[in-house]
Amino acid sequence: MNIILLALIAANIVVSFKGFNDLAFFRKYEFHIGSIRAGEQIRMITSGFLHADIMHLAFNMLTLYFFAPTVIAEFGGTTFLLIYLASLVFGSLLTLVMHKDDYSYRAIGASGAVTGILYSAILINPDRELFLFFIPIPITGYIFGIIYLLYSIYGMKTKNDNIGHAAHFGGAVGGYVITILKQPEMLTENTFTVIVLAIPIVILFVMDKLGKL
Repeated sequence: MNIILLALIAANIVVSFKGFNDLAFFRKYEFHIGSIRAGEQIRMITSGFLHADIMHLAFNMLTLYFFAPTVIAEFGGTTFLLIYLASLVFGSLLTLVMHKDDYSYRAIGASGAVTGILYSAILINPDRELFLFFIPIPITGYIFGIIYLLYSIYGMKTKNDNIGHAAHFGGAVGGYVITILKQPEMLTENTFTVIVLAIPIVILFVMDKLGKL
């Protein structure tokens, strides 16, 4: 396993377990609009290493583990880390913009960063087939990406957890844009995938503009 990938997974596990067992630590570093607007911008990064529970952590880390090697093989470890961190920041920024007037809004999770890696990997290899335990047949990468973000829209609408669903979209934008900037030929060589992966992002912004979220 690549050392950078290993370090990111280890950091998420260590910080998350610290948060599981230390509520004061969790509250100090989670994404919280009121605290961020009061000057604690560090939460926009630290919240990306906290998780709601072991299942939330495991899902994000397994997704990262399966998709990161594609990005690392294509771009190298440094660009992989750039996409991961940029997607984390993009996710936090979008969340801040969408919830800027809700001072009590809280969220945690590596979802933004992981979604950026997911989107990058799918753009690189859109025809990769995945087997998910709840679906008995393989699905292609770009379909998984669409399902993942549509689930995020559902999570944002229901608001029944404090997982950073809005961050999924910011992360997706980060991974999407950086990958295409690194390989602009994708616009002509993988036009279908580029368009299809943009659809959930467009749906989100349309729903936000219409006040449906």
